[in-house]
Amino acid sequence: LKLEMPTVNLDREVTVLATVPGVVQSLKSCALTWKKLISRVLEEQLKKVPQGNSPLAEIDLWRENNATLRALTEQIKLPEVQKVLEILQKAESKFTGDLQIVLSDLKKHHMEAQDNAKFLSTLERHLKNLSTGTGVDVISNVIPSLLNALRLVWIMSRHYNKDVLMVPFLERISWEISERVRRVVDLQTLFKQDITTAKKKITEAKNTLEQWKKCYFTTCIQVEESGSKRFWKFDVKRLFEKTDYMVSICQDLYDIFQATEELHNIFIPELITVTENPKGVDELQREVNIVISPMEDLTFDPFSMENARDWAFVMEEFKEDVLVETVEQIFVQNLKDPPRYKNHPPVAGAIAWSRSLSHRIRHTITRFQEEEELLASKRGQEVQQKSLQVTKKMDEYEAQKYRQWRDRAEHVLPLLLKDTLLTLSSATDEPVTTRKSVCFALNFSPEIQEIIIETKYMEQLGLPVPEMARYVALQEDQYLRYTNKLKIMLDRYHKLMEMMNEAETKLLDHYVRELWKILKAGHKRLTWKSVGIGEFIVQCTQTIGRLELLVHQIHHISEDISSKLQSIESTNLFKFPHSKNGEKCPGAKEFFDYVKCEQAKGVEQLVRKYSAIPQLLIEVERRVAYTNSGKSPKLASYYAYWEHRIYQVLTQLIVKNLQAFNATVLANVPLLQIEAALSVPEIILQPNASEIEKMTVQSIQDCVEVTKHFVRWMHGTCIECPPQHVKVDEVVTFSFYSDVSQSPLVIEQAVLITQNVQKLLASLRNCLNQWKKYDLLWKSDKDAVLDRLAAEKPSCVTFDEHLQFYMKIAQEVTQQPLIKDEQFIRLQLAPLASAVQENAKSWLMSLGKLLNKLAREELFSLQDEIQV
Repeated sequence: LKLEMPTVNLDREVTVLATVPGVVQSLKSCALTWKKLISRVLEEQLKKVPQGNSPLAEIDLWRENNATLRALTEQIKLPEVQKVLEILQKAESKFTGDLQIVLSDLKKHHMEAQDNAKFLSTLERHLKNLSTGTGVDVISNVIPSLLNALRLVWIMSRHYNKDVLMVPFLERISWEISERVRRVVDLQTLFKQDITTAKKKITEAKNTLEQWKKCYFTTCIQVEESGSKRFWKFDVKRLFEKTDYMVSICQDLYDIFQATEELHNIFIPELITVTENPKGVDELQREVNIVISPMEDLTFDPFSMENARDWAFVMEEFKEDVLVETVEQIFVQNLKDPPRYKNHPPVAGAIAWSRSLSHRIRHTITRFQEEEELLASKRGQEVQQKSLQVTKKMDEYEAQKYRQWRDRAEHVLPLLLKDTLLTLSSATDEPVTTRKSVCFALNFSPEIQEIIIETKYMEQLGLPVPEMARYVALQEDQYLRYTNKLKIMLDRYHKLMEMMNEAETKLLDHYVRELWKILKAGHKRLTWKSVGIGEFIVQCTQTIGRLELLVHQIHHISEDISSKLQSIESTNLFKFPHSKNGEKCPGAKEFFDYVKCEQAKGVEQLVRKYSAIPQLLIEVERRVAYTNSGKSPKLASYYAYWEHRIYQVLTQLIVKNLQAFNATVLANVPLLQIEAALSVPEIILQPNASEIEKMTVQSIQDCVEVTKHFVRWMHGTCIECPPQHVKVDEVVTFSFYSDVSQSPLVIEQAVLITQNVQKLLASLRNCLNQWKKYDLLWKSDKDAVLDRLAAEKPSCVTFDEHLQFYMKIAQEVTQQPLIKDEQFIRLQLAPLASAVQENAKSWLMSLGKLLNKLAREELFSLQDEIQV
């Protein structure tokens, strides 16, 4: 397009040329040509529409408009054209007014085309990916970015911010997405692919369509939240009616492939191997392939909404086909182990399952009959025939199941009702000591309960049941009460037997035998047809209850006896004097005398507790044997049991106390003290080691002899043995001492304590050896040493050396530690140190006297010489 330029000379000024009529007329003619050209171009451009339904076609249209209008606009801006317009404005303002309107329209439409082309070009990359991208997943990734770019266009553009432009453009995008999905989900090729690939394609296509709608509404929210005053309130039906319909078609296609896959998966190799009719399985597989074959030859486009009714007809036919095939396959697959409702018995449950499948098929045929078009078709006739064959198989299956159950019930039920009420887990002739391990068990066959349940459900299914089965079913509540009461009774019996130890089992042997006589009736005589079951349960329950009461009473008394024995066993027989910090520890004799005194006090309490035990056993005798003599033959073993327990407790009493005493000996806590003293010529302990050992052994013996106060019972009784006069002046009392004192555990602890005390005393003696370095102080003959020294007439220096030696010893002794703690003994060294110091001082005094004597003699001799 090119504007025709004027032929006149325009070199002069505008004001001059505007006054020249010839020039003005020529320019006016030229401008009129421009006006017509621009008007025609604008009219042609406004009439143009995008070529095709694609959004890219709309972008191309705006680019074309922009190029055309830009060419005219740039020519209008030429200096020559602008000068023409100025001259005409000066000459004829009316004519130029009409021309300016056309030029203003040109500018307006050019700016619109330019703006639209610019903003829509930002969408071009996304739209090309939408149109030509490989794979549906590419489209799914493009949609969010595309809508986000559209949102920016809506906010920033001066023209695509109105419904009149944006809605049609969104429709084109929706069309483009629909076309891409239609190309991907091509039924001509889809049903020729493997099921997994086809399902994947359909799923991706459906997700893409749903994502388009979801992202649209997300963008609507973003537009509102951006603060823009212009919201996206478009007609949703225009945008998504077609894509929503396509989503439903994709779901139908997915269901078709899913159903087909499930049908094929039923025919796994394991099923073909175990089924009784492998050829029938192959035939069913061929039927599956026939069901989906019509889908490959559709004569219409299922994605077109105009064909909705035709597609609905195809889906209905497919569902009916699939239902019959599915039901038959479920039936074939589960023949041997049919699924059942909760609490349904095996046979009635299998019949109910078969009937439910049969009902579904019959319901399908009824619906077929209501649709004449479906029934009249060849496939409809085939489905109806197939349904009749399947239901016939199910009827035969039901009849076989029922007949087998009826025959077995009539044969087995009378035999089961002849079973005794109880069974034993072991022989009844076992010895008494193991009788508590013998268990009675309920002998009610689960098959009776199963027959009862089967009978009830068979009647619900409308099937006749044997008279014996009906009778037993009517007695179900009574059997349930009997079995529950028997279980409770047997639980009480077994718990009761578990409660009793061996001694109590022997004690109550008479009562246990009496209970067994009653229980044997349920094991030997009574059956589930007997009329005395209720009385048997009552009698057993009452007998068990009486025995339970007696056992609880005996246990209560046993707990009292055990409490007293526990108190005896935990008694401390070695109570030591406690010296406060800084106080002097007691001497050895004082220490052991205190221990013995405290033992005597404790023994009185122990004997009182022991003496109370026979009275408790007499109470047991009163309840079991109805006597209170303390010597009932029925309780002889029970007395012996407790006497043995007492022996064990007393043994533990002595052993634990000896262990505690041994631990005290080894602990580094001084409890008694002894002294180290000088008994010329030896350093000794006071008391000496032998005496300390004797006191330790005596203390151990005193501990063991505590058991002499526990007098044994006479044989077969709980009465203490009276003292026995062996000789006129000798009385023997039978106590536990003779047994406890010979216990290896007691002997072991006694020996261990003695050895540890010996080691301790040896260690203390070694401690005294360091003082032997001073033994010259008392072992040397002082007079002889001094005489030899006087005879030598030593110098003063020699005397000084001797004096310094003894002074050093006296001082050194004062610096030695005067207390030595070794385990539980504190050794006082002060007396020994004092004796050594006194001996050193004695030497000093003797040396001083000798020095004085020699000095005096020397002085007198010197005096005599001077006088001479």
